[in-house]
Amino acid sequence: MTSLFQILLLLLDIAKFVVLAHIIMSWLINFQVLNLRQPVVGQIWDALNRILDPVYSRVRQIIPVMGGLDFTPLVVLVAIYALRIVLFNNAMAFM
Repeated sequence: MTSLFQILLLLLDIAKFVVLAHIIMSWLINFQVLNLRQPVVGQIWDALNRILDPVYSRVRQIIPVMGGLDFTPLVVLVAIYALRIVLFNNAMAFM
């Protein structure tokens, strides 16, 4: 059962990395450091959007965009950290 616990933590770490990569890339695109017309940048951006849109759309149904600011990635990151806390607090159930 310890391996199941570690696999769940690994999946949460990957999800955290993907969300952080999406956030950083969106900033770089908005500040025109990255250009979406570059093939590699466009492909990475499209892949990240395809991965995260199903999650973001469900969160956006609950929390709408406020004043041009999208807090959806922040809510998703907080949810990932909350799941890690729940897993660590219940780690004895996996042992």
